[in-house]
Amino acid sequence: MDPLLTSNEAALALRVSQKTVLRLIRSGRLPAEKVGRSWRIRASDLPCNRSPGISDVVYLDDNASNPMHPAVADAMTAAMQNLSGNASSSHTAGVLARTAVEDARGQLAELLDVAPSELVFTSGATESNNLFLRGFPYATGKNRVVISAGEHASISEVTHELQAEGIIDLSVVPLLSSGQLDLEAFAALLDDKVAVVSIVGANSETGVISPLAEVVDLAHGVGAVVHSDVTQLAGRTDLNLADLRLDAVSLSAHKMNGPQGVGALFARRSLLRRLRSLNVGGGHENGLRSGTYNTAGIVGMGLAATLAANPADIEHNQRMRDLLQRQLTTIPDVVVHGAHSQRLPNTTNLYFAGAPGDIVLARTPEVAASIGSACHAGAIDPSPTLLAMGLDRDVSSSSIRFSTTRFTTATEIEKASQAVLKTVLEVRAQSQEVA
Repeated sequence: MDPLLTSNEAALALRVSQKTVLRLIRSGRLPAEKVGRSWRIRASDLPCNRSPGISDVVYLDDNASNPMHPAVADAMTAAMQNLSGNASSSHTAGVLARTAVEDARGQLAELLDVAPSELVFTSGATESNNLFLRGFPYATGKNRVVISAGEHASISEVTHELQAEGIIDLSVVPLLSSGQLDLEAFAALLDDKVAVVSIVGANSETGVISPLAEVVDLAHGVGAVVHSDVTQLAGRTDLNLADLRLDAVSLSAHKMNGPQGVGALFARRSLLRRLRSLNVGGGHENGLRSGTYNTAGIVGMGLAATLAANPADIEHNQRMRDLLQRQLTTIPDVVVHGAHSQRLPNTTNLYFAGAPGDIVLARTPEVAASIGSACHAGAIDPSPTLLAMGLDRDVSSSSIRFSTTRFTTATEIEKASQAVLKTVLEVRAQSQEVA
């Protein structure tokens, strides 16, 4: 039986907005029947039901979540089979689990060049960001927080909430058209009332890398603490916190070929002692993160840390990114956002004039890419980062982010670029026909 779906049900199945489904119908790209004032779509006509198998999809959405390294999967499987004890228990099974947790903490500390005791395991960077910003000891007269206009939602939303609650005063640094932080505007916002500066290490959508060394110098000059969400940097660049002199960072395992649902917060010892926990009940992680340890996940993050930031992988990622970018810019009216800024080696964000990104991706199911941050999945709103760069809504909605993985091949790049270019040209032609 081939069920008939409403436009809303089709949108849920495609994981796009209802507005996108209606655009596909009206342009003739999605067969549908008019029933009264609404549309009915056959399930078999949905692009997702004509999609190739997952093994045939070229995965170019590394910045949303990257494939788990096989060695990490093996280590986690062994941990789940052999480390059944609670890592907080004092019996042998518990001690074995706790030893595995602490070994992983040491592995992550080595990657970041910090002390193991300065790390707190969490469920990911979102929790780490919340723990740091909500747990920070703001004081009267020194409670201003400075962030950039290109932050992850777990920074921008929590700081706006803290401001609404009267806990902090918030200042937002604009971005330049290059996607880079406006350092002049940043410096102008700094004074002795600034308690925290939180600037993303690298933007997940454009890949533009922030000038963290300059940020730290300026912020420390007014006595501010500097935090950064380095989720996109860890594993893709040579990240050394001792050199950067950051006071705190957040990161996730699933952006460094580790498991989803595991992350960490680093903070200098003197700062860590002053943070307030968001939850109580067990006193784990020196009282900052109560809850039973996700031993297998932590083991996976630790091993992923030892495999991360391999120079050969970084070079490979850049070669694949550059190859993809060259091929996708062989047709007219394609613009690379942030092309003249220092970017992550695996990331390119391109504007295809006259080809809305959601329609292009819906019609190219053999390529996994993104029209924005995965944390805004399903949203029709334009990218806040691209808008902050001065781009309009049409440009933002016609932009697609591609991010290669350490496993991406040249053959896959060729396949993906041909498929995307074919779809872009078809969408442009059909848009002109409709016009």
